[in-house]
Amino acid sequence: MTTWTQEAMEKRLVRYADLKGLRNAFIDARTPGSDQKENFTIIGPGVSENPAQVVHIPEAHGFNVGAARQPFGCTNSQHSHLTAETFVVHTGRWRFLFGPDKTDGYIDAGPGDVATVPTHMFRGFSKLDEGTGFLFVVLGHDDPGKVLWAPSVFKLAEDYGLKLLKGGKLIDTTLGQKVPEGAELEQPPSADKLRELATPPMSELMKYAIRGEAIAGNPDSPLAGPGVEEAPVIGDVDAGDGFRAGPISGHWRHDFTLRRLKLSTGAKIPMHARAEQEVIFVQSGTLEYSWDGGSLILGAGDTLTVPVGLMHAFRNPASADAVAFVIRGAAAPAAPLFAENRVAAE
Repeated sequence: MTTWTQEAMEKRLVRYADLKGLRNAFIDARTPGSDQKENFTIIGPGVSENPAQVVHIPEAHGFNVGAARQPFGCTNSQHSHLTAETFVVHTGRWRFLFGPDKTDGYIDAGPGDVATVPTHMFRGFSKLDEGTGFLFVVLGHDDPGKVLWAPSVFKLAEDYGLKLLKGGKLIDTTLGQKVPEGAELEQPPSADKLRELATPPMSELMKYAIRGEAIAGNPDSPLAGPGVEEAPVIGDVDAGDGFRAGPISGHWRHDFTLRRLKLSTGAKIPMHARAEQEVIFVQSGTLEYSWDGGSLILGAGDTLTVPVGLMHAFRNPASADAVAFVIRGAAAPAAPLFAENRVAAE
């Protein structure tokens, strides 16, 4: 059995202040209006096209965790993914734009809101209000594949000295980089491909977004207790821990679930272990995480990955509510094993 020391556990915590981003992670890095965006790869390889991208935690989880930070007016260009892409708005107001030319509709979202976008369709996002905003992003599977960009992105990139090789490597000609002999450039999607990536009706897309105030706790959650609420956000199927599918469920597979935890001042979740990967992202407030070996205090914007099978507990030590989003690495997570139940069984 692995013994998790304080030092070892701290390596599984990525604090917001320690995030290492990249401003030229993608082919649209110099496009006017997109040149100030930062891309972060927190867990897993992500989809960056630049090998200089820092991967904070490379361990495979069955999903990838990343983030985007952008100032007012900054845009992430239209692109498509092979796997689920889920956005949790941490700060700022954002507009998610659909279609290769941004003309197929949009959804606006603010802090605490969640939106997930179907696979095989074009989406982008812009920061709407003053100041810098931060999006927490989950991509499905260990290998989420490469980004497919809309046709207009390729032309603008070439105008500013960037080329994309087949396989997803970015070439910056302004730095003297050259396309390797025999290498092929990635081409814009064909007309047939664009038809394959047609945007679903907005009436369907609206089902895949939820406002923070509409996220409701599940009284049947095994974590629920005095001052503790666990709420469903994304669930493709009924799970083994008292949660039914939804409220967001797609016709494509996420292969992870997303929940929201809320702890009032002094509230606790006792020692328990999970059979799946568990990643905690603190939306607001302060959350204490403890295990037999130490404890960590998490603040807003921090991300922690909990080892599978490790007994751990949560507590809110502060005067304001602690709100955290939790990714569980299974479409149907099992019920947690509480320490008191394990002792009784033994």
